[in-house]
Amino acid sequence: YEDEVDVHLNPEIGLDWMVRGQQKEVVTPGKNVKRYLAGALDARTGRLHWVEGERKTSALFIALLNRLLENYARAPVVHVILDNFRIHDSKIVHAALAGFGGRIQLHFLPPYCPDDNKIERVWQDLHANVTRNHTCPDIGCLMREVRYYLRKRNRRLLSKTSNAKPQKRSAA
Repeated sequence: YEDEVDVHLNPEIGLDWMVRGQQKEVVTPGKNVKRYLAGALDARTGRLHWVEGERKTSALFIALLNRLLENYARAPVVHVILDNFRIHDSKIVHAALAGFGGRIQLHFLPPYCPDDNKIERVWQDLHANVTRNHTCPDIGCLMREVRYYLRKRNRRLLSKTSNAKPQKRSAA
C-alpha cells in the first residue's frame, strides 16, 4: 500500500490532554515549511518503507519505487497498491516502470476510496503522535521526530514478529 503524506512545520491543531484548569500552549513558528514522505506499507509484515522530499512529485514516487526494489531485491515482482494521484501516472513514471523491467506492478484503487489504502492509518498515527500540537522550532527538528517515530514503529513490529511463537502447520 503506497501513499504520500505532508509534514507541516506549523502544527496541526487537535485534541490533546491537559491538566484540569491549565491551557496548553501550541506555538506556531510563523512561515509554514513543508516536507513530504512517500511511503509503502508491507501488507504481510506491516513494515513501512519511506523516502523524503521537498516536493510531492513523480520523482519522489520513483525514489520510493527504487527503495522498494532495493529492499525486495529477491522478489521477482513487487506489487504496489495505490491511489490515482497524478504523480503515480505520469510519463516519467511510465518510463521508470519500463526501466524496472516489469519488476513493479501498480494496482490502482478505485477513485475516492482512501479507507481501502491501509497506509492511511499509519499516516493518521503519525499525525496523532508527532505532528499534531508539536513544539519543534524548525523543520529539521520535526523531521528527526518523524523519522524516530517511524523507525520505532518498524522496530516494534519486528520485535512482535520475532517474539511470536511459531504456529504449528496442519495439512489441509
